[in-house]
Amino acid sequence: MPSAAESLASIPLFANLSDRQLRKIAKRSSEHRYDAGTVMVREGGRTQTLFVIIEGTAKVIKDERIIARRSAGDVFGEISMIDLRPRAATVTAETPMVCLTLEHDDVRTLVMEDPRIAWSLLETLAGRLRDAD
Repeated sequence: MPSAAESLASIPLFANLSDRQLRKIAKRSSEHRYDAGTVMVREGGRTQTLFVIIEGTAKVIKDERIIARRSAGDVFGEISMIDLRPRAATVTAETPMVCLTLEHDDVRTLVMEDPRIAWSLLETLAGRLRDAD
């Protein structure tokens, strides 16, 4: 089983970061496993967690419609984690999943300490905005 830092290195959000930066992120992350059918994030909820998918597939549901799927290498929850507003969609595990999670305060500390981590997150968000058009 790869270490958390090794798992993060394969995630596009973190792919351009150094081993040292990946270790810093991994140190602040937690690994969680979810069974198929588990609601990980509920639309309107007020959690402040960023999810990094290591294994498995999730469906993103808004207004009772599947609007996207996320799989290994993808992240979700980044918008509410940043702006602390209610969740924009429900995310449910379609298959058994393994995720690394980061909380708002940890991500805030990481990006304030290291601009490359901040820039990587901004690039991911910009890509999501473009894909939504």
